[in-house]
Parts: sequence; structure tokens; C-alpha cells
Amino acid sequence: MLIQIVEDDRALREGIALALKEPDMVFLQSGSVEAAKKDFEREMPGLIILDVNLPDGSGYDYLKWVRARSYIPALVLTANDMEMDEVMGLTLGADDYMTKPFSLAVLRARIQALLRRGRQPGDSYEEDGFHFDFENLIFTKDGRELTLSVNEQRLLKLLVANRGRLLTRGVLMDRLWSCGGEYVDENALSVTVNRLRSKLEEKRSGISYIQTVYGQGYLWRREG
Repeated sequence: MLIQIVEDDRALREGIALALKEPDMVFLQSGSVEAAKKDFEREMPGLIILDVNLPDGSGYDYLKWVRARSYIPALVLTANDMEMDEVMGLTLGADDYMTKPFSLAVLRARIQALLRRGRQPGDSYEEDGFHFDFENLIFTKDGRELTLSVNEQRLLKLLVANRGRLLTRGVLMDRLWSCGGEYVDENALSVTVNRLRSKLEEKRSGISYIQTVYGQGYLWRREG
């Protein structure tokens, strides 16, 4: 799960990331509205924690921009404690609202609650004879079950959830092997991609679902 923290106070951003840290969580830290937009376009997060008062504008403007593109969960975290501020945040599409100062334990609990609400985008995918159920770990092609390793499952979910969007080798390496801390040969990513391709694609069809952008990374082709 990629969580974006939009907050101009670097120490607070890092403190939130540290408090929420779990093996399956990666944090995207953005210090301004423009930086947040660029980071979002580079790799769509699965949840956003958003301050309102940012150096180049209002976090509400960023929230409106996000809502025009996605319905991913968003929690507003701000020093603005007036009732009208909370109403505005919720009206613009925030899923929750907390005021500063706040308890990191309560923030953690609220984030976990947001993540538990319903199925998140990317939990399933169905197209061209593929059926991927990431919640129940069932993967089929034309009704035939596919056996995927844990890393192949994680890679597939990253690609499908960001279909049509380039994921760089660095991002994929970080997302797939961020837990151990040990050195991982970059060739491990190429091997994982090739093994996944061999299970998903038939050479005679001429269709490549996992497309390589040489020197940069990979993407799952967007239909249409």
C-alpha cells in the first residue's frame, strides 16, 4: 500500500510515516500542492493524508484535483478546528478529518479503519480472459488457474492497479523488496517480470500485456 503524506512540515511528515510504518506500507512524502500533484501523477497512492495549509495553496484544492481523478481514501489533518472547515473538507470528498495536535495512535487507528472499508481499487481485475482476485489470491486466464509466486502476485497487482502508467525499476524494486533491508540484485526484477510474462502471455498472440520501457521500467497496457 502506497500512502501519500501531504504536509509542509518535514519532521511531522517523517513522524507520521514512522508511526504508520508496516512491512506492506510505502510512503510518498509531498511538501506542497504542486509536488503532491506531480507525485500523484507519477504513482497513484492508495490513501492520502492531507494538510490544508500548504506553502503554495490550500490542501482543499489538491483534494478537489484528486477527486476529479480518483476516489481513493483521503484523511484531512489540519490545525483548522472550526466546524465549517471540517464540513468543507468532508463536502469536498475527504473520508475523515482530524485536527492538530493529534494522537498518533488515534491517527493510526483511523487509517486502518479507512483501509478496511470495502474493497480497494486494484483488488480485482477482469479483462481479455484474465480474472485476478487479489483478495482471495485466485488468478485465472481463460478459466485456467495460474500459479504465481508471492512476488509475482505483488508485481502483478502493482502493474494492474497502475495500468497505463509507467512504473520505474526503482519504484518496483522498492515496493517488492522494501522489507528486508539486504542487498537485492537488480536482475531479480527482470527475472520476476519474465517469469510473470511467461505465465500470462502466449507468444503466438503477439499481445504483450507487460510492456517494457527500455531504460526506465514497465507498465501494464491500458485497454482502448
